[in-house]
Amino acid sequence: MFSSAFLVACLAVVAYGKPMARSMQVHETRESVPAAFQLVGPAPHDQMLDLRVALVQGDMAGLEKALMDVSDPASPKRGQFLSKEEVEAFVAPKPETAAAVAAWLKENDIEATKVTPAGDMLSFSIPVSKANALLNTEFAVFNHTPTGLTSVRTLAYSIPTDLQGHLDFVHPTTPFSGRVFDFVPSRADKPEPAVNLTSDAVPASCATTITPACLQALYGIPATLATTKSNTLGVSGFIEQFANQQDLKTFLTRFRPDLPSTTTFTTQTLDGGSNPQQLAQAGIEADLDTQYTLGVASGVPTVFISVGERNRDGVNGFMDIITTLIGESNAPQVLSTSYGFDEPDLPTNLATNLCNAYMQLGARGTSILFSSGDGGVSGSQSQTCTTFIPTFPSGCPFVTSVGATTGIGPETAADFSGGGFSNIFARPSFQSAAVTTFLNAIGNTNAGKFNKAGRGFPDISAQGLNVEIVFQGQFGTVAGTSCSCPITASTIALLNDQLAAQGKPSLGFLNPFLYSAAGTAALTDVTSGSNPGCNTNGFTARAGWDPVTGLGTPNFAALRTAVGL
Repeated sequence: MFSSAFLVACLAVVAYGKPMARSMQVHETRESVPAAFQLVGPAPHDQMLDLRVALVQGDMAGLEKALMDVSDPASPKRGQFLSKEEVEAFVAPKPETAAAVAAWLKENDIEATKVTPAGDMLSFSIPVSKANALLNTEFAVFNHTPTGLTSVRTLAYSIPTDLQGHLDFVHPTTPFSGRVFDFVPSRADKPEPAVNLTSDAVPASCATTITPACLQALYGIPATLATTKSNTLGVSGFIEQFANQQDLKTFLTRFRPDLPSTTTFTTQTLDGGSNPQQLAQAGIEADLDTQYTLGVASGVPTVFISVGERNRDGVNGFMDIITTLIGESNAPQVLSTSYGFDEPDLPTNLATNLCNAYMQLGARGTSILFSSGDGGVSGSQSQTCTTFIPTFPSGCPFVTSVGATTGIGPETAADFSGGGFSNIFARPSFQSAAVTTFLNAIGNTNAGKFNKAGRGFPDISAQGLNVEIVFQGQFGTVAGTSCSCPITASTIALLNDQLAAQGKPSLGFLNPFLYSAAGTAALTDVTSGSNPGCNTNGFTARAGWDPVTGLGTPNFAALRTAVGL
């Protein structure tokens, strides 16, 4: 009842509010308050709101073409990545757009600052009373029941009619992002001995516990040290997950004694982020991510990027970290992120804006990898649903989504491996043939539960069950696509190192290569297992691409050949 009444109140303000100098038009609205939130009451008029205004970006179609030109193995421009300034030229709003939004803010005595290098995102702080008048709405306080955290949001807002086509959205306003998920659900159960899963090349112990040595044997990942110091690997950290140096040292001493004892990561912080080293503050996700980058990508310089809780982007720092990297002259060549959202938690315009940010960094030459989620077809985590829930950012076509496998002879899909089809982003051309083959093969299975025209994910996969780590001084195993993502990112970082040693460019945006004939042939297809959810068996792994394990798992030697080494 609260949600219906409040929606009526918001729309009443839109329709009957105090007359304004400009004609106003409803820009965004939502029908109700999400189930996990409860209305507390009107926001105090003197409470300050940190708002961001996204301007319509200049030429994203042109940037997408440029991205494909530098990423497609068949393109003569392959590897000729764009400079920071060249990307900004595509993204910068048209002069008339910048002028129109600036005039609107000036007439309301608002001083905004640029959030992004291209000037397509502005930020400012104003009291609730002024925000209500500016956007012809009524902000309120909502309580997120599971966490007890409160946020100020509205169910509808308006902008001047003459800003339509210039102003993309104002944020945070109508989105109710429940939480950002880390994709390592818990310590794994004690592994059961597998049957007939050993081979001559892989230690028998890998059938029950995965270690760096197992990955080297399974995927042919080299143990030799990287040689190119300019080739870096970034590891994202959110929700106060801290990477512990002592845990890393204990891990490497046990599993990679061949590495120098000084092997560690550097730390970069933003939004008030930190990385305290008290053992009790070590985070299981951050420990996993750093141990399976430094412990697999031997000698590759690795930076742990800690995003703090003082983020103001409304998406838990996801926009801030990518904006920070876009603003750097030398961003990491690979970025591994084991966190994400359920796609329905983000409005289309915000998800599109964030996806476009990944496109910008990809055009600069960064390979961006995300875990696909741990709920099978039910999203980030297992949950009740009637239609399949895609995850974000995996549904964005400009990132590489990583699913999970288990077993060693052959590998099979992990049943939690997130996969499916985006409801926001259309199927990109680079995966059209592979996805069409899969859809033709399954016929009407699960018809109506997913968007057949959407971008399919994951793109690739790696081991994700019974992966051994050190957490707060203790050895144990974990499970999740959070394991798979840093393992895959490390593989790419090692390929980049060898490319750089030969004076060749890094791989950059991976997907056009992965879906090419040479790229697909350099992966080991996974053809068994499924990812159940939503009271269904989900999708089933099969020959070729599938929305459980993607195109398959890495084969380092074959990948070396495929990338021209």
